[in-house]
Amino acid sequence: MVLSAWQRQLPADAVFAGKTAAWLFGLDFDPLNPIELVVPPTSGVRSRSGLEVRRCHLPPDDVVKVRDLATITLERLLFDSCLLLAPVEALVAMDAAVHAQLTDKESLARYASHADGRAGARRLRSLAALAEPAESPMETRLRWLLLRSGLPKPEVQTELRNAEGRFVGRADLYYDSSRLVIEFDGGNHRDRLVEDNRRQNLLITAGFRMLRFTYADLNQPEVVAARVRSALGHSASLEPTVRKNRVRKASLDTARRNRSVFSCLLGFEEDRS
Repeated sequence: MVLSAWQRQLPADAVFAGKTAAWLFGLDFDPLNPIELVVPPTSGVRSRSGLEVRRCHLPPDDVVKVRDLATITLERLLFDSCLLLAPVEALVAMDAAVHAQLTDKESLARYASHADGRAGARRLRSLAALAEPAESPMETRLRWLLLRSGLPKPEVQTELRNAEGRFVGRADLYYDSSRLVIEFDGGNHRDRLVEDNRRQNLLITAGFRMLRFTYADLNQPEVVAARVRSALGHSASLEPTVRKNRVRKASLDTARRNRSVFSCLLGFEEDRS
């Protein structure tokens, strides 16, 4: 294994991080482009081709063995995402980890409590409370848009059944009080469109209502929020679940460029010597 070969060349206090750590935890990222490490500030290890080195003090509890390789813990990985990424992108990372059953809200909240007083702890705590097992990054971004617009918190990945109790579909987002299904439509393959149309017909026949949004729609958050609010019968905005004046807006162009959620999770100064 390439990572094992790298570790044999590194000092004992070098720890895999970033995309490399995410891959070790089973998330779908390229661990070798480049390999990412954290080392103590006094380490002599330097960045070079294929190796990105960052320097910081890691508490012992933030290091774990994964596949017999020293790696930052998943909670530390997500904590670092709160320091560097826009809040919505940090939530994307958390949702992916929760969906993969690698962590849960309680574990993230405990880490935030242990990190109390450190930069990022408050944001980790607030975002952990919103984490859900979303099946795609765009589902998370759509949910975030609704919350920031003052709409109620929707259910996530809800199984829906008809009057006879027969399963008819699973909703990306769902408002039970209005029987409103909200879907992110990210596919354009013909087979996928056929399946989506079949599923939509089943849901509507079973008495559910449905709104579908695309990537382009998320560039018009006011329009998306207005359509959902109208469908829910909300003529006035509610208090936003997430406060607009506490976050910076993450453009979809930026999200498009960041193909890997974990591409820059560590906010420490990079050693380029």
